[in-house]
Amino acid sequence: MSFGQVSPEGQAAPTCFRHPQTVSYVSCNRCGRSICPQCQVSAPVGVHCVDCVAQANKNLPQQKTQFGGRARSGAPVVTYTFIGLNVLVYLLQWIIPGFTNQLVLAPALAAYEPWRLITSAFAHSTSSFLHLAMNMYGVYIFGTMLEPRMGRLRFTWLYLLSAFGGSLGVLLLSDPLSATLGASGALAGLFLATFVVFRSNKQALRSMGIILALNVALGFVISGISWQGHLGGAILGILGACCIVLIPRSNPQRARTQILLLTALSIALLAAVYISTEAVKWPLG
Repeated sequence: MSFGQVSPEGQAAPTCFRHPQTVSYVSCNRCGRSICPQCQVSAPVGVHCVDCVAQANKNLPQQKTQFGGRARSGAPVVTYTFIGLNVLVYLLQWIIPGFTNQLVLAPALAAYEPWRLITSAFAHSTSSFLHLAMNMYGVYIFGTMLEPRMGRLRFTWLYLLSAFGGSLGVLLLSDPLSATLGASGALAGLFLATFVVFRSNKQALRSMGIILALNVALGFVISGISWQGHLGGAILGILGACCIVLIPRSNPQRARTQILLLTALSIALLAAVYISTEAVKWPLG
């Protein structure tokens, strides 16, 4: 039927408000407008149009995670994204000659090539696949625990703070000419953040404490492990987690307070990184 068709009573046949070429005698139970089958959404009583359904969904109270983030169903997307980026960079390290040398963090080069502060956290040693595998397994374990509780934005912020914290630890405590790479700083931050999240669970803390003690010991015993990066990432992970976790649920400005604290921590971190790179750069100039 076409628009303008006349009904037996001599009146124009009603048409869908979104598709005026389609005749429809079904009306939305909310707004009363005629809607065709394509625009109908089943309701407990009758049908609603897609516009009314969208408006109703906007007015629904937004579900929150345990620590105030936006609750989302499904897989921990941010965790998988970080793992995917690490794997992608690792493949590029094998494919592109000299690519690894452009990513590693050498304190003496950080002031001139600041991108190394973050790229080094996504690159891994090509001499051993185990380096990547162990780090990504850790990111998966702690990411799947933290991301659903914090929400995507807060978890992303925590991960990047920990990664930069690891770079800061290397800048402050490593030899200026040493080269460091790997997601260990970010992983250490996630690990220590988990302590903050589960601080009231004594059994979980005991198990994680044993793992932490072993990792600290290995960092000083086994060569090739950057304890400086682990330490920096761990400190920023704790601080970032405190900004997110320790703000009480009863605080009406909880989300605002979390964002302000995380922003202040990020600014302080960037300032410390800048001062550290200039300090290393000065004697080399």
